[in-house]
Amino acid sequence: MTSRDAFFQHVCQTSDSPLALEVTSARGATVYTSDGRSYIDFLAGIGVNNVGHAHPEVVAAIQDQAGRYLHAMVYGEYVLEPQARLAEALARVTPPPLSRVYFTNSGTEANEGALKLAKKVTGRRRLIGFRNSYHGDTHGSLSVTGRDVYRDPFLPLLPEVDFLPFGDLAALTGIDERCAAAIVEPIQGEAGVRVPPDGWLSALRRRCSEVGALLILDEVQTGMGRTGRWFACMHWGVTPDVLVLAKALGGGMPLGAFVASDAHMASLSVDPPLAHVTTFGGHPVCCAAGLASLGVLERERLPERAESLGGRIRDALREAGERHGGVTDVRGRGMLIGLELDSGDRTRRVAERCLAEGLILGWTLHSDRVIRLAPPLNISEAELDRGLEILELALRTAASPG
Repeated sequence: MTSRDAFFQHVCQTSDSPLALEVTSARGATVYTSDGRSYIDFLAGIGVNNVGHAHPEVVAAIQDQAGRYLHAMVYGEYVLEPQARLAEALARVTPPPLSRVYFTNSGTEANEGALKLAKKVTGRRRLIGFRNSYHGDTHGSLSVTGRDVYRDPFLPLLPEVDFLPFGDLAALTGIDERCAAAIVEPIQGEAGVRVPPDGWLSALRRRCSEVGALLILDEVQTGMGRTGRWFACMHWGVTPDVLVLAKALGGGMPLGAFVASDAHMASLSVDPPLAHVTTFGGHPVCCAAGLASLGVLERERLPERAESLGGRIRDALREAGERHGGVTDVRGRGMLIGLELDSGDRTRRVAERCLAEGLILGWTLHSDRVIRLAPPLNISEAELDRGLEILELALRTAASPG
């Protein structure tokens, strides 16, 4: 049986039309497949490979740690140097007082931990999410995800969850003294790369502080330099009570985290002790990869590069839209960009033509008219230029179907 046969016969399929590229290797911003083709990756594993595929320093860190030890003990019992060093490094780049890190295996698990922490700290139960948000597919994270089409098949979910419109100042009065937390993406990724109005995130921060609710910022997709800052909340000068990270955190390995103050995190060790536990969270190999990746981001100033290259990409897309039509909006921050077209059909044709020409990009989960672009932050100028050429070709040909 070939790998392709095994994929279709034994791997659970969650869509009726998977891309099914048979990957043989990937380096930097290029993915190579079994049919001899190569693809420029403008999606980076949906924001995971901020330092590119198989960065040599990340690979070396993985190999070195794998030769030392793998899993040694459940979370928090042994001193594991990669875990401790990565927590120390994260505390260096997160805004104070966020200095205590709890490592998980994924973003949805990190959100689960953040929600539990908020209930533990406040003694409250009510949670606020935002419409069209996405926080993960486990039951707690799904409970605060603001899209009914994904929630309804799994009801009942957590009780006492209410949703407010994203970016609406007046609606923030819906956060009251009964709330344990409000959880929000500073830029909604799966909703179509929706950036809130200036001042809104700051107003949300003030409202949470007024009523004693924790503010949880889900930066699973926007963190680790993706938007031109270490964390997207820095664009607005907002510090959350809990910062949630994953995707790019592990440099290509599965790793998530939620970060909070010493005082808040201390609540997880009492009444009862071991109030949140994990077996594999903070796995030493994943943490070694994450530490190496963070070092590359710092040394090569990749958040700053994301800021400058992101502006260049958005300008190029707007100009292509003016030449060929069909583009209704180009938005985002840094190298998280949403290209909105005038119809789902045109969007499909653009994505399909790009793939045929050797460019990987993708729709967002909640919108069939928005193409998401999230290239590696260290993509070469040549790869970036070629990718933009392919995108313009696709926009031009999509303007004349058939």
